[in-house]
Amino acid sequence: MSIFDSIRKTGFRRGPKRILGGLAGGIAASIGWNVWIVRLVVLLSFLLPVLGWVAYAIAWALTPWQDGSIPVARWLGRR
Repeated sequence: MSIFDSIRKTGFRRGPKRILGGLAGGIAASIGWNVWIVRLVVLLSFLLPVLGWVAYAIAWALTPWQDGSIPVARWLGRR
């Protein structure tokens, strides 16, 4: 079992209501919050020096799309 299979088994996916990467939509769907509140929290995290951007980039690269594909896995040539 690979790390990507473990990530997929969590059930977390990028949200269908996405503007950019879909992370806020996925978080909102999984915790039951309004997607705009989560987007605001994500935007506020970008005010943290480097941390907000780096954390978002890592989460974006490792979070599966609705079809289960993970960007890092695709870059590495794995499904």
